[in-house]
Amino acid sequence: MKKVLLMIGTGKGAFLAFSDPDRKRWDLNGPLFKGTQVHNMTYIGGDVGVLCSTVKNEWWGPDVRISRDLGKTWLEPTQGVRFAEGRDLSVNRVWVLEGDQRTGEPTLYAGVDPGALFKSGDGGQTWNELRSLTEHPTRKQWQPGAGGMMVHSICIDPTKNDRMFVGISAAGVFRTDDGGKTWSPKNRGVRADFLPNKFPEVGQCVHHLEMHPTHPSVLYQQNHCGVYRTENAGEEWIDISEGLPSRFGFGLAVHPHDGDTIYVCPEESDQNRITPDGALRVFRSRDRGGSWKALTNGLPQDHAYQLVLRAAMTTDSLDPAGVYLGTQGGQVLASRDEGDRWEALFPWLPPVYSLKTAVVEV
Repeated sequence: MKKVLLMIGTGKGAFLAFSDPDRKRWDLNGPLFKGTQVHNMTYIGGDVGVLCSTVKNEWWGPDVRISRDLGKTWLEPTQGVRFAEGRDLSVNRVWVLEGDQRTGEPTLYAGVDPGALFKSGDGGQTWNELRSLTEHPTRKQWQPGAGGMMVHSICIDPTKNDRMFVGISAAGVFRTDDGGKTWSPKNRGVRADFLPNKFPEVGQCVHHLEMHPTHPSVLYQQNHCGVYRTENAGEEWIDISEGLPSRFGFGLAVHPHDGDTIYVCPEESDQNRITPDGALRVFRSRDRGGSWKALTNGLPQDHAYQLVLRAAMTTDSLDPAGVYLGTQGGQVLASRDEGDRWEALFPWLPPVYSLKTAVVEV
């Protein structure tokens, strides 16, 4: 039987919600990993489904946990997300997990603070650093954002086995075309208003990065200084912020079937990280950011001072697509009709750090 799985990472553990494809009723399981911060979860399907979660325990530090039975039991990796001895570096937090299904192997990537990327070729059992990114020649020009210096977004090109993009705060977007042996900064046209040079090679504070599902040379980013689109795999970025109430924000999601449709949730400013005008609005564009429409049906429009973090917006792969939003107030809201109408799924969770969906067999 097929179920929709909604993976919810929070400041006080993880939750797994299951629903039939109509998405009218949800069963919530959790909290898992009590006493930990969970910044991201992901699921890789195939012959053996792998569910992987970040954890950050104040006593034991950060790592990942792996489940092959949809969260009933969890395993620790035999070799965790750790820098090798002698590297004089330590992992402060695992920010993002992404699965690579291009080759059929259970490959996972983990983006961490301090600005590094790890790879697992065995479904999360062992992890190794991709040192080419950590030791990039521009590294001295990278600076930590408010949450640290982190790899928080990973976009894998499904048509090119060796191409991948990462978003790093505050360094920018980087692309590899050789499977991670080398990386090139791809930030032309993206503003960095907080630097003396407003358009540097690196140093931009990308907040979230997503890829078009059928045209992987088209990517979108919500940046500290605007929303942008590239149509040539990052060689040049186009500012698509016009029509939004603010250039600042974190959340960004792309429609799973129509990659010209995107969703953002602007925040007032970097100094006041709440929804503008006390109204919780999701903005949708049907034309790659050429124009925007505010989606408000079912969302509070008065005294709704919320913050939506970078990984707390997502979509599902059904038709019509579902759109999901999580807030720092602990609300999870959802739309079953691509954003036209919204309802509260879970109103009283801990602060929501991340949302991700999968269709699974149970």
